[in-house]
Amino acid sequence: MIKGIDVSHHNGVVDWQAVAAAGIEFAIIRSSYGLQSKDGMFEQNVIGAKAAGLKVGAYHYSYALSVEDAIHEAKNCREAIDSTGQLLELPVFFDMEDADGYKRRKGFAFNPVEITAMCKTFICNIGLDCGIYASYSWLTDYIDWRSIGCAVWNAQWSQSDDIKGYMWQYTDKLEIGGKLFDGNIKY
Repeated sequence: MIKGIDVSHHNGVVDWQAVAAAGIEFAIIRSSYGLQSKDGMFEQNVIGAKAAGLKVGAYHYSYALSVEDAIHEAKNCREAIDSTGQLLELPVFFDMEDADGYKRRKGFAFNPVEITAMCKTFICNIGLDCGIYASYSWLTDYIDWRSIGCAVWNAQWSQSDDIKGYMWQYTDKLEIGGKLFDGNIKY
């Protein structure tokens, strides 16, 4: 088991040497979101994390409202990753949740069959090692993760044996060098 963090442009400039010195061995970095948007810090974070000796993976935050949108989002994510010229050692994770309420505001039905199909579609269209990121409630109520057959990154701030998965996000308050990060364990 190794410790990691996940980051996006919301974390600002990351001191990757301080992260490595804190015993962190991997980073999952947001590459993109939605149909066309790329995280403005993705390339800088990938280069910095690798220079500090960390293994790197990525995640894409989804605004997909249909299977067709998931296909376009997979293309956007792949383009963002390819544009760095860097190889990733860890999977790319698809985050289908609705943390900012966008899907709800757009009248999305939150149908588990459709959501699972969207996750499968993203995974099948990205052409990279890929998995699903979701909270425990999304993994139990909306995504049939067992049928997808991919890595699962479970975001839950208390341990559960129900969904141990590939990786566990155990906190959103891991302090390193005066900054807070999401803390993760890779099994």
